[in-house]
Amino acid sequence: MKIAILTSGGDSAGMNAVVRAVVKVGILKQVYNLTSYLLLLTNFSRGCETWVVREGYEGLVRGNTEALSEQSLDEEPVDLPDNTSPDGTSFNLIHNLRFGDGDLLKDGTGDHPGTRSLKGRYIVRVGFDDVRAWFAEGGTLIGTARSKTFRTPEGRLQAAYNMIKEGLDALVVCGGDGSLTGADVFRAEWPKLVEALQSEGRITAEKAKLHAHLRIVGLVGSIDNDMSMTDLTIGAPTALHRICEAIDNINSTATSHSRAFVLEVMGRHCGWLALLAGVSGGADFIFIPERPPTSESWEDEICECIHRHREVGKRKTIVIVAEGATDRDLNPIKADHVKDVLTERLGLDTRVTTLGHTQRGGRPCAYDRVLPTLQGMEAVETLLEATPTSPSYMIGIQENKITRVPLMEAVAMTRAVSAAIEAKDFEKAMSYRDPEFKESFEGFLKISTLDQEKVPETQRMRVALMHMGAPAGGMNAATRAAVRYCIRHGHTPIAVHNGFRGLLDDEVHGLSWLGVDSWTARGGSELGTNRTLPSVDLGAVAAKFQEHQFHALLMIGGFETFNSLLIMEEGRRHYPAFHIPMVHLPATISNNVPMTEWSLGSDTSLNALVDACDAIKQSASASRNRVFVVETQGGKCGYLATVGALATGASLVYTPEQGMDLDTLRRDVRFLKTRYKLDAKGRSEGRLVIKNEVASQVYTTDVMQKMLKEEGGTLFDARSASLGHTLQGGVPSPMDRARAVRLSLKCMAFLEREHVKLLQQPVKARHATPDSAAIITIQSSSLKWVPVQEMVAHADMQNRRGKNPWWANIKELAELLAGRPQLIGIHSKDLAQYE
Repeated sequence: MKIAILTSGGDSAGMNAVVRAVVKVGILKQVYNLTSYLLLLTNFSRGCETWVVREGYEGLVRGNTEALSEQSLDEEPVDLPDNTSPDGTSFNLIHNLRFGDGDLLKDGTGDHPGTRSLKGRYIVRVGFDDVRAWFAEGGTLIGTARSKTFRTPEGRLQAAYNMIKEGLDALVVCGGDGSLTGADVFRAEWPKLVEALQSEGRITAEKAKLHAHLRIVGLVGSIDNDMSMTDLTIGAPTALHRICEAIDNINSTATSHSRAFVLEVMGRHCGWLALLAGVSGGADFIFIPERPPTSESWEDEICECIHRHREVGKRKTIVIVAEGATDRDLNPIKADHVKDVLTERLGLDTRVTTLGHTQRGGRPCAYDRVLPTLQGMEAVETLLEATPTSPSYMIGIQENKITRVPLMEAVAMTRAVSAAIEAKDFEKAMSYRDPEFKESFEGFLKISTLDQEKVPETQRMRVALMHMGAPAGGMNAATRAAVRYCIRHGHTPIAVHNGFRGLLDDEVHGLSWLGVDSWTARGGSELGTNRTLPSVDLGAVAAKFQEHQFHALLMIGGFETFNSLLIMEEGRRHYPAFHIPMVHLPATISNNVPMTEWSLGSDTSLNALVDACDAIKQSASASRNRVFVVETQGGKCGYLATVGALATGASLVYTPEQGMDLDTLRRDVRFLKTRYKLDAKGRSEGRLVIKNEVASQVYTTDVMQKMLKEEGGTLFDARSASLGHTLQGGVPSPMDRARAVRLSLKCMAFLEREHVKLLQQPVKARHATPDSAAIITIQSSSLKWVPVQEMVAHADMQNRRGKNPWWANIKELAELLAGRPQLIGIHSKDLAQYE
């Protein structure tokens, strides 16, 4: 199969990761800049050829007017004897390593006149190495454009001709709803286009038969996250990072001068960026297209809200306006007008900041590397399984599950949102977004306003809030959300400082709405945390529960928190004080809590790892032939090392789950030697080896670095770097903040429900059910509550991790994208010409 990939519409971070994935796995199976790279990779492993289309659909229409053979080539494709593995993938990889245009695409010099140029060539074949390191680049390296020509029948006829001329029979499109609609129209018209080309004599009957059907698949590249039937679009997480960075910076100056700031963010038809930035950045008020202010005068509504915040002592005000925001009569709401309202009616010193295209730019965040990679892989699988009768699919994600949905169903629902807004049916518009969107909006209202929704006095609780284990990004954001939920509903939030040790020392006090206002963006643990379990003195812990009259407990932490919950649930047999609802919200950089696929802090830590490894790889590449062994934290759970390897493009990864032995190290050294011999002379890439801190007690990071340095000889040098506790600190990522708020509010609602159930029992005979001690988990495409006793069966208690984690196979994928399985068996004699 010959697969072409194009990026269309607005650019977004992560497109290069898709291109990389499709290219590499299509050469190895074969697989949009980050996105484009991945598509190309996937295709090579299946023996496919992978091509990129420059400038989107416009490039497809223009095609190739200047033949490659007419140019002076400065780099010949690698040519080695066919003596490799039985499946032929090694041979296919080597013969598809590079075709000489990778640097032209990456450096943006393709149209510069010289010995080699991309002038007149818009459909370009790319190899495995042509897309290396693309996924750390922002935007789309293959270019994007909105093509008026492709919208015409004549334009699509010419595009079909150009595809057939190059022998292409499959198309991957990364773009927004307009781009994906264009792809579906193109596929629907394809038989007629082929027939027309044959009747005009532009193609032969043989070619018409060979290209009778077109396979397409769509991936959504959009910073607005405006596509229905998927939780996230490629580029949206990175754009959210840019916005939250700006808000965090503005917060300090706003507090200093007691100012108000109005930020305008992108989102013409979708308020996701404004909403999630409001949740993650601690905004006071937001304006989004899907849910305008409900009152007749939005000016009165915002002034009342901000005035109440100022009355309780808040020094700063942040208002976020989506560019497509309107009032309930569809009159535009602009940032400058909001500024005038706050200045004239409240007397606030107000400034406007329009972030504009800074939201699109910059390096992709970790999630915008991992998600496009996995989606790029799925896109190739979809193309390989496609039949003439199967629908065109869009690759999406639901919670943590990569999904295929009929492309035009997703487009139709997306356009239905705009239609509902135009019809002023805002409830319907909200319903067409993913469920998390509505939950996030309701959650924002609960944590950002001083409105009251108090439950009956008899149902009010004293809720203990505690952090446990190692600090993790999002702990403070979750606590802030819980405190504000409590106050809104009439409950009393009680902070327990320094875990169970602090409880025994009576380090307990109440928390206020304003006191937690600035906690959203704070890393670490404002309550203090340690690994002390309640078993240190379970009777004394129960006595303190009784003394402080706790009606419910929310614990935020990692494996120790799960263990503590288990101990107290079992302690209910002896201590009545534990017969209260108790819930565990997973928060650990190791992501080692059983049964849940994500823990708070794991995304923050992954981003810290990516930032560090990008800098390390830059140093390694500058030396041309250097391998860095990077040691990560994670305890006996390999999540951080494994997913980090995928997000950074590491060549090798070592985890506690799979361990290390001498045979593996021999093979890996042989792979690295082969890989460096195959590099273009003088153009070797710096490479990463990521190792979990306890992957082996014998083959330590220091031993590995010395071994690689010795074995590398003249081919490569080796250095090591231990990231240590830098992975625990820093500002929490927007994804961790938003997820913290969402999950924390669900935990509070759970505690309320279980408390009401207990109140229905006689006072002296109240017994909490096992289900009332539970952990909130993300499993595939849904959120689930798991009773602590049920979780034990899924836990490896000795190694403090879950069994059968979702990311277990990512190690193989990361090494596949580096070419390890294909190059490991090549004999040295076959590489003699590269010595």
